[in-house]
Order: sequence, then C-alpha cells, then structure tokens
Amino acid sequence: MREFKLTSEYIELVKLLKLLRIAESGGHAKIMVEEGEVFLNGKQEFRKRAKLRHEDKIEVLGENILIRKATI
Repeated sequence: MREFKLTSEYIELVKLLKLLRIAESGGHAKIMVEEGEVFLNGKQEFRKRAKLRHEDKIEVLGENILIRKATI
C-alpha cells in the first residue's frame, strides 16, 4: 500500500491522481473518476473534487493509497 502525506486539511481526488502521476493530466484524472475507476473507502467514487482526508483509502487501477496526516 502506498501512503500519501497530507500537508493540509484535505486534497481533492483529481489533484491527488495527478500529483501521484496515476493520471497523465487533470483531464485524464476526471475521466478516470467519471468512468468509475476510483474507489474511496471501498465505495465507487464519482465526485471529481471529493475531499480526501486523514485515513481515507483510495483504490485505483489495482493500486491502494492511504492518506496520512504529515507529521511536522
């Protein structure tokens, strides 16, 4: 499982996909979400701007990502 260190209160789903280079671009990230390829905490997620917070789990293209709060 891959971990993403969150440095703010939340990150939007499409921004995470783009930042982690799972999607090639913001447009590609939106298409992935629209087509139901992304799961948030075990449920299919269709909200492109879903706010991901500490302890959320994302599954996309067989990859699992856990959102963690960054420690300072």
